[in-house]
Amino acid sequence: MLRANSMNKSPRFKLFLMMVLQFFIWGAWLPPIFGYMPAIGFTGTQQAIIGSAFAIASLVGIFFSNQFADRNFAAQKFLGFSHLVGGLAMLGLYFVKDFGSFFALMLVHSLFYVPTISVTNSLAFANLKNPQKEFGLIRMGGTIGWIAAQWPLYFILGGMKGDEAIRATQSVFIISAVASFMLAGFSLTLPHTPARPAKAGDDKFAWLKAARLLRHPFLLVLFIVTFIDATIHNGYFVLIFNFLAKTGIEPKWITPITSIGQIAEIVTMVFLGAALARLGWKLTMTIGILGHAARFAVFAFFPENHTVIIAVQVLHGICYAFFFATLYIFIDAAFPKDVRTSAQGLFNLLVLGAGDLAAKWIFIPLTGHYTNAEGVTNFRSLFLVPTGLALLGAVILAIAFNPPKTVSAHGEGSAPAH
Repeated sequence: MLRANSMNKSPRFKLFLMMVLQFFIWGAWLPPIFGYMPAIGFTGTQQAIIGSAFAIASLVGIFFSNQFADRNFAAQKFLGFSHLVGGLAMLGLYFVKDFGSFFALMLVHSLFYVPTISVTNSLAFANLKNPQKEFGLIRMGGTIGWIAAQWPLYFILGGMKGDEAIRATQSVFIISAVASFMLAGFSLTLPHTPARPAKAGDDKFAWLKAARLLRHPFLLVLFIVTFIDATIHNGYFVLIFNFLAKTGIEPKWITPITSIGQIAEIVTMVFLGAALARLGWKLTMTIGILGHAARFAVFAFFPENHTVIIAVQVLHGICYAFFFATLYIFIDAAFPKDVRTSAQGLFNLLVLGAGDLAAKWIFIPLTGHYTNAEGVTNFRSLFLVPTGLALLGAVILAIAFNPPKTVSAHGEGSAPAH
């Protein structure tokens, strides 16, 4: 997409609010749904199928939605339409309790919501004067939106049980739908960000051009490392609740403890631009991966030390901002303008799809493997696996990721990867 030649007086606040609403939609329903689905009688297999909707959408989006956003529709119009349809699907979830209808509606919501994660990134980059410096502050809105949705619902729903809890949890779908409708309308006030149709000599399909650019070694290395880090990142969410509960932390405190990382993420986002300008792409992202290694190493060697376990949650901010937020900034700087949304979607396939599935396939069986008949888990052996994976990813990145100097981390403009 083209960078806007003329911007309104203050587009950054609008872009910030866009991110707040974008992640409020997701944060409202995601945590409560895992208690809601078994409460209305869904089996473990059915829950897993519903949970795969995001992964399916991340794959489908590359070939359809992200392609349309790059080549056919202005980003703000695409965003508005997608959230309108996604909001209607989310509203429908309030009324259904049978598996078939629930999965179908969740899949429709995911098919329209997941591509908007890439589109909001691309729209923000296209309308910022200095994306490398400013994107962290804009993306911070997403973390604030997630917290704004999750925390009140956690404290409201936490004390409820039985039918009362089911009825109350149903309301999260209405809350999420209302936020979707708000963003659908608000999207039309965002800066006009036109599509960039294919020119003579361009690939007709933006996703194909983006995928072909992985032939460049520095992009292929980043793609591989992103998969590794996405697996570790999603593995944290697979493992953390069981880990904290088994180490003696009361269930009511688990969500507040994990939320420390979200607060740290907000703080880290504030300083991301300055850190990126000083450290550069490679070192910034390597530090982000090493944050995972440090956190899992603490879990492995100090599983009974609650103080250290709680304190190390602050590394979540470094893990996410220094790798994933920097990744999105790098994609904008390294890929040609006409395929940036598709490129964002290509890497989001790893973050939201393949990495999430790999985390479940790896860490759920590993937990069972390292848990004995009495239910005691060998956390040292378990957590040394993601620690080792994180170290592997950091080494690969440090040795083999060598982007050209024209892809600047100092806000001097972007260079297409040809």
